[in-house]
Amino acid sequence: MLGVLANSAGVLFGGAVGLAFRGRINPKYTSALMAALALVSLGLGIVCVVGVSDTLCLILCVSIGTLLGELLRIDDRVEALGALAEKRLAGGDGGFAQAFVSCSILYCVGSMTVMGSVEAGINGDNSILYAKAVLDFVASLAFGAGLGAGVMASSVCVLITEGGLTLLASALSPYLTERVVGEMSAVGGVLLLGLSINLLGLRQERMRVANMLPAVFLPIAYVPLYDLISELI
Repeated sequence: MLGVLANSAGVLFGGAVGLAFRGRINPKYTSALMAALALVSLGLGIVCVVGVSDTLCLILCVSIGTLLGELLRIDDRVEALGALAEKRLAGGDGGFAQAFVSCSILYCVGSMTVMGSVEAGINGDNSILYAKAVLDFVASLAFGAGLGAGVMASSVCVLITEGGLTLLASALSPYLTERVVGEMSAVGGVLLLGLSINLLGLRQERMRVANMLPAVFLPIAYVPLYDLISELI
């Protein structure tokens, strides 16, 4: 769990340092950095999706996962959690909830989150999470300066998500094959693409990316079920 703690701390301290310099840095520079990081997220999402080995898995998992998320109203609940934290901690900073939601998704999906947590849970190898901690620290510096205290609050989501994935990987290690992990990363890549579109403001209406989160875990059930059906056929 050391890698999880390091990653959460990286987001927390990176956001704190960025927040300390908020208002002291020319908005032109923070805006440019945020746009650059959004493009990096877009690129990472494309890389994850391009590496998919089963297109049907990607389509079904994203579709079913999104419907589940809509039924559970995950995006609304995460927004409400961010608004509550904004009220309690940020004194009405209007951008707190959006920063919390965007950064929570950014830091909690993608190949490094999935693979790093799985490696930590199965093999006790924290190297991927340590590398991610450094990257997220740098990203949090920019986002903290541009978006405010909501970035720091997202460190709690990092701790819960990666900690949960690590424990889940340890418990389900016989079922988390290389193929399953690869499909989970590909689905996470789709979420990164959606988040990048939001960060870049490419759509007038914000995509409810948080509602897609259940999709990341569906390959755990899809892959063995697909193999079973293939054997029967």
